[in-house]
Amino acid sequence: MESFGFHDGNIYDRLETRRFDFRQDVNHSLKMHSSLIRRLSLEKVMEGHQGCVNAVAWNSKGSLLISGSDDTRLNIWSHSSRTLLHSIDTGHSANIFCTKFVPETSDELVVSGAGDAEVRLFNLSRLSGRGSDDNVIPPSALYQCHTRRVKKLAVEVGNPNVVWSASEDGTLRQHDFREGTSCPPAGSSRQECRNVLLDLRCGAKRSLSDPPKQILALKSFDISSTRPHLLLVGGSDSFARLYDRRMLPPLSSCQNRMSPPPCVNYFCPMHLSERGRTSLHLTHVTFSPMGEEVLLSYSGEHVYLMDVNNASRSAMQYTSGDVSKLMSFTPILNGAELQSPVSNILPSCRTRKGNVATMLEKRRKLIKIAEKYLEEKSLEEATNCFYGIEACNEILDGCCRDIEPTLKHGCLCLRAALLLKRKWKNDAHMAIRDCYNAQRIDNSSFQALCHMSEALSQLGKHKDALDFAIAAQHLAPSNSKVAERVENVKKDLAAVEAEKINKANDGVPRSELRGGRILSLSDILYRSEANSDASQDGPRSEREDSDYDEEVELDFETSISGDEGHDVESNILHGSLNVRFHRRGDSPRESAGANGTCGSPSSSSQNDRISYQPEAVIDMKQRYVGHCNVGTDIKQASFLGQKGEYVASGSDDGRWFIWEKQTGRLIKMLLGDDAVVNCIQCHPFDSVVATSGIDNTIKIWTPSAPVPSIVAGGAEQPETADVLVAMENNQHKLCRNREAFL
Repeated sequence: MESFGFHDGNIYDRLETRRFDFRQDVNHSLKMHSSLIRRLSLEKVMEGHQGCVNAVAWNSKGSLLISGSDDTRLNIWSHSSRTLLHSIDTGHSANIFCTKFVPETSDELVVSGAGDAEVRLFNLSRLSGRGSDDNVIPPSALYQCHTRRVKKLAVEVGNPNVVWSASEDGTLRQHDFREGTSCPPAGSSRQECRNVLLDLRCGAKRSLSDPPKQILALKSFDISSTRPHLLLVGGSDSFARLYDRRMLPPLSSCQNRMSPPPCVNYFCPMHLSERGRTSLHLTHVTFSPMGEEVLLSYSGEHVYLMDVNNASRSAMQYTSGDVSKLMSFTPILNGAELQSPVSNILPSCRTRKGNVATMLEKRRKLIKIAEKYLEEKSLEEATNCFYGIEACNEILDGCCRDIEPTLKHGCLCLRAALLLKRKWKNDAHMAIRDCYNAQRIDNSSFQALCHMSEALSQLGKHKDALDFAIAAQHLAPSNSKVAERVENVKKDLAAVEAEKINKANDGVPRSELRGGRILSLSDILYRSEANSDASQDGPRSEREDSDYDEEVELDFETSISGDEGHDVESNILHGSLNVRFHRRGDSPRESAGANGTCGSPSSSSQNDRISYQPEAVIDMKQRYVGHCNVGTDIKQASFLGQKGEYVASGSDDGRWFIWEKQTGRLIKMLLGDDAVVNCIQCHPFDSVVATSGIDNTIKIWTPSAPVPSIVAGGAEQPETADVLVAMENNQHKLCRNREAFL
């Protein structure tokens, strides 16, 4: 695609403003700029750990960097000299997953959380040596109240007395150094510790319409830097939760499991809210620097951006009913919908000033580029679609409010067609969004209906696809492509019905199945995924269509960087497997027991579902694709820049990716690890990024490449092929990935 500038303007113009506007801190605002990002290159590889580096964090001044590793050591690094200052043998008995500097302590206090379920506080002033010669120092505080791995720590700006820890035991705990240096106190049990701020052991939801029942194993947690009373948590389901600390009940013990407190907002992309897969979970959640947006990274999925303050406008909110309405045909009579439309899916954009004629010309040029890529037929179809989609994103997401309705409608239909042609994971769901919004602009559009039909076919929803195809044919009876679409859907539907009949004829009676046949692991894992495997990422088949009366819950925990260890050379994942069966209709307490699900013993699961009123959820406003997140559950997605103008994520292919936040356009791809990049932390002031992963090193990146480029090192040509090959391979990994193993 021809090069178009990014939305952060020309860097030379920004620098020039220093001569005219002394009130603007231009140096600070240029902490990250697209021209600097495109020159990012590896400056320094810092060695000092003997295991995977699972956590890195800067101090508030940016003068120090702290890292935690599988070797159970905390290392303190100098930013200016890029050298190791201190190495602490923490005494943890398992991998360190998180570490922080405690603010307002002159960077003397640091805290760590690990796989041994402990949180430890250390005073650096007690260190006697420097570098790797440091000896073991006793922790200043030791908190042993968690029962499972501590995956995330958080501190509050300006608060030197408190640290918060999120654990896979389903609790978020508040540790106040002023109240004691150990927990539990001597002579008491873990259950008596009154430091539970959030008890989410009955907080996980299998889908939006299901009530929370199971343990929400917390994977990530963040505190807003601008409004520190706001807490964001993510864990073992698909929903991130926003809580207001001022509205939470007093700190409690964990002797009794509590119902989850009401949260301010739920966050989840609409197409992930009703999957019902116990394996779908978040690996990282974070606030933007300004606190107005949140970033969610999913295992086996993409990275998504959402608004925090969107509830008042309800432009991006949806309920459980909206999910089915979006993909169901709404009859149209005399140009009017018979049903009210669902929540507006398309985000609103701020009006941008500029030369109207120039903007119109740019949009027309981008439309032509996208149309050219859609029409081209070659072996590089994914490449063509990628650049065509980026062209449409520039129009729709870059300045959508200024677009005239006809152009917007055409661009939505064009992007939907390109997404359906590319067929990356969830592209069909994104196409459905575009088709729906195109219909809202022009409900007599047969193109939107036709593309919607194809998207539903790719998702295995052939009956709904036929409804939309027939509706398109009514609007365009002489269009040959629409007629072909109708015939294709009818053939698909007939094939599915024939397959059902064949399976019914060849199937084994249920009584025999229950009577003695032992189910294989393949039966358990893959029987409900058959329909989705036939399509690119289709929905899970309904349980009532299953050949089994038992419901299966499977928990397979893998870790490349974890307690179980990993053989990188042989590419073998080690983990633990728990499989649980229970009859449909069993009460949660009867069926779960040790599994930790919650519910009323006197009410059945079905009654719980009937009485439960699902909350409204805030939907995505941007998606970032290209990376792969399936191998580790500590993979971060981070904001870069003073105002979070860019988004970065690690990947299982050893690379890390940077996108423009507003449009989702890829800016940079860098090779950062021999196996997996997990952590990405931007310096608080400088144009510097620290990354880490499976390697034993920390890598420091600065804009030092001689030539701006989308790939590492400033390569001039060719670069496009390398980027798209890497992204294609990552998409294949996501689509091949069996989500039960995440």
